[in-house]
Amino acid sequence: MTKTNPGNFFEDFTLGQEIHHATPRTVASGDTALYIALTGSRFALHSADTFAQALGLEAAPLDDFLVFHMVFGKTVPDISLNAVANLGYAAGRFGVPVYPGDTVATKSTVIGLKENSNRQTGTVYVRSIGTNQRGETVLDYCRWVMVRKRDPEAAVPAASVPNLPEAVRVADLAVPVHLNLNDYDAVAAGSPHLWEDYKAGERIDHVDGMTIEEAEHALATRLYQNTAKVHFNQHTESQGRFGKRLIYGGHIISLARALSFNGLANAIRVAAINGGRHVAPTFAGDTIYAWTEVVETKALTARHDVGALRLRTFATKDRPCADFPGASADGKYDPSVVLDLDYWVLMPRRG
Repeated sequence: MTKTNPGNFFEDFTLGQEIHHATPRTVASGDTALYIALTGSRFALHSADTFAQALGLEAAPLDDFLVFHMVFGKTVPDISLNAVANLGYAAGRFGVPVYPGDTVATKSTVIGLKENSNRQTGTVYVRSIGTNQRGETVLDYCRWVMVRKRDPEAAVPAASVPNLPEAVRVADLAVPVHLNLNDYDAVAAGSPHLWEDYKAGERIDHVDGMTIEEAEHALATRLYQNTAKVHFNQHTESQGRFGKRLIYGGHIISLARALSFNGLANAIRVAAINGGRHVAPTFAGDTIYAWTEVVETKALTARHDVGALRLRTFATKDRPCADFPGASADGKYDPSVVLDLDYWVLMPRRG
């Protein structure tokens, strides 16, 4: 009997299957420090206890995408160790904030399966839920991933593809219970532009670029305990399709979010992920730029101190974004685009 885990192949998954992922993770302030070192993120709420406490929170919460990566990383050994590609995200809702000292655990449910026509691979759809030590949800999201088959001839269930929403409803966005933005310090946050200053259709070039070093992306992925071999093993990947290690797509999401500070500094919380696609691979040495389109602006019922912005952020490699490279009307992307992310953020209002 083998005692090692080769990961699940497509034919190992069943519809409705529940998977409790190993290794709960107690997070610490050191995780935040390392995350800032790896991404350069400057959002004040996640940087200073004093800033967060002035808004009614107990301390500076972990960056929302750091929480995403912690939850995501738990799923990799069971869901995507034998993946060809992570294809997309939907219906992602961030719940209660995560603070240093909290312990995060993850479980997943298989919500869809579809074998590909080549019979070499299939798409697995999962809903993953991250919880803290009190059983409170910190993140609930869906993703779909292309997974290799162990045996191309293996019989698999009939295709079942879940019906996922285009976007998370504004009414379902979670605002931290004690958050009060009436005395928000825009000077400390780094920008005078609040919710009322953004309009649907507006485009923001985040200007700055960040070159990814080999050690950085590997260290970031290890921080999240993501075990996908394509990110670490140069010995095997040198024989693969690209001849070198791929950068974890989540690292690109974090870099795009960090870059978006320049233009969206008061987007204090990522509240939901409506959809996302890793359009093209990235590698060490690539320089990431980003720009954002404001898709919608929505007021929140019974809250006059905070509003929601639906954003669509594009990240590019080795191309500045002054001319806003993205997707054309027929869905084709500019060759420089590596990420297309649709999400909701919370932002203070003038009251």
